[in-house]
Amino acid sequence: MRLVLPNPGLELRIPNYDELEKMEKEEAEERPQWDNKAQYILTCVGFCIGLGNVWRFPYLCQSHGGGAFLIPYLILLVLEGMPLLLLEFAIGQRLRKGSVGVWRAISPYLTGVGIGSMLVSFLVGLYYNTLIAWILWYLLNSFQDPLPWAQCPLNENRTEFIAECQRSSTVDYFFYRETLNSSASITESEGIQWPMVVCLLAAWTIVAICCIRGISTSGKAVYITAILPYIVLAVFLIRGATLKGAVSGIKFLFTPDVEELIKPTTWLDAGAQVFYAFGLAWGGLISFSSYNPVHNNCVQDAVILSVVTGLTSIYAALVSYSIIGFRATEKYDTCISENIVRLLNTFDLPEDNITSSNYDAAFSHLNSSYPGLDLQTCDMQKLLSEGVEGTGLAFIVFTEAITKMPGSPVWSVLFFIMLLCLGLSTLFGNIEGVVVPLKDLHIFPKKWPHEALTGLICVLSFIICLLFTQHSGLYWVSFFDNFAGSVPLLIIGLFEMIAVVYIYGVDRFNKDIEFMVGHKPSIFWQVTWRVISPLIVLVILVFYLVTQVQQKLTYLVWDPNSEGFPALASVEYPSWINAAIFLVAGVPSLAVPVYALCRLIYVSCRKK
Repeated sequence: MRLVLPNPGLELRIPNYDELEKMEKEEAEERPQWDNKAQYILTCVGFCIGLGNVWRFPYLCQSHGGGAFLIPYLILLVLEGMPLLLLEFAIGQRLRKGSVGVWRAISPYLTGVGIGSMLVSFLVGLYYNTLIAWILWYLLNSFQDPLPWAQCPLNENRTEFIAECQRSSTVDYFFYRETLNSSASITESEGIQWPMVVCLLAAWTIVAICCIRGISTSGKAVYITAILPYIVLAVFLIRGATLKGAVSGIKFLFTPDVEELIKPTTWLDAGAQVFYAFGLAWGGLISFSSYNPVHNNCVQDAVILSVVTGLTSIYAALVSYSIIGFRATEKYDTCISENIVRLLNTFDLPEDNITSSNYDAAFSHLNSSYPGLDLQTCDMQKLLSEGVEGTGLAFIVFTEAITKMPGSPVWSVLFFIMLLCLGLSTLFGNIEGVVVPLKDLHIFPKKWPHEALTGLICVLSFIICLLFTQHSGLYWVSFFDNFAGSVPLLIIGLFEMIAVVYIYGVDRFNKDIEFMVGHKPSIFWQVTWRVISPLIVLVILVFYLVTQVQQKLTYLVWDPNSEGFPALASVEYPSWINAAIFLVAGVPSLAVPVYALCRLIYVSCRKK
């Protein structure tokens, strides 16, 4: 017995197979098409492989016992990511519409699924392009020798270095003070940081130019934005492998802390990262697949993209950990050197009496003979496991390591060009996930050209993004990162699977795939679609909500007046933040049930 909910009128809303092949020929002139299969795959790879692979994935590995995180990540990539990826590819290719059009064709009551995806794509695109603005700022500042974050600036009298920089570090000061001029609270906007406004305008201009004609322009750009990051990562991996301490970092990455595997948070973070890594539930992949030929092998595409995404995450982590290992070794050596100087001065010993090679033995002897020595604790494992989340990994850890490399401006330019390409290729999918649904909703007149709609969205986005150029902008970016792309994605992903399996009908879906690729999906796809994948997403969603409710809502601030400075201070969000959370997380999440309810009321009223 197969459970399929009643869905009257479905046959009338979707084209049959003969009509589908006829539509493909008729749309050749009207609807954009991919130039070739490579262009499509590269666009999907570029969309999936974004900034999160460079800084979010390595941070999660660092937080969850190195190699221990790879195990749940790869398991959930297969059981959660691949099935939902194929589902989006196949349904988009079958119905040849964007995210709103697809779900509305399956059932008018499901239009909210597409609206939710569109809202998430729009909100994530806002803060994502702000990150690109920061990247542009760093890229422009990389054409200097020495790099501006390599040393502290002088005070107004030019008699000494600025105290705030000396108390923290050169890279911290450049990021928090010179780049963002961060305030000490999300409530203290303190005006606009105008250099960031200029960079933001440049960022949205680049996106508008690349996306102005949809895939016909962005499809050309991906040959650079999708391929170049792999070349730059390879260069960094070769360079990173030659740095002192790189092996220690890579060894730390692949040494699993088995105890982490029994912690629910490890699996929760792995499941959420799969959604980030694939760009699932954003609507972009559905739009991209809708431009494919009817008989394109979408099953093969899903497997290829899954393998590429998984390997790229590990590949990027290798590069990150070679740099993290180098940075940790530099800090460890500095710590040892400072302790040696202190010991030599304290006991008035000859200069070569204590060296790094005999430091441990000398420290043990002197510490046991003279307890209470005021020395720093030099712990290599602790330095390796110091997690720097999100933007900090790119703008602080990498920039600090780059300053210690010979020819640092060259490495800096390469690094930020790579980040720029990663960010842009993901944003192409975000813009596609907004423009196509807006067309399907018929909010704007049909006569409006694609260029005008894309331009309007980019202008509107730029105006909203001015929020992120305030002195409190960093905290708003973190807020959007934490809430806009978390719960909504899980809820939309769950509704997508329920819609296809239990409303569209999994048997119908199997026949569609057989028609498109020539064979039915295997038992693996059947079991994951029907049971395993929805169950995994539901468990992750419930546990995520439970853990969020139990925790206090806090965020990290750069506050020179805090006790623990230069460490970021953890402070509670103001009470009004709940309203902001509802707007960025609640509205996209509620789009599905609210639209369905409104549709039900409308239909009931019409019948009466």
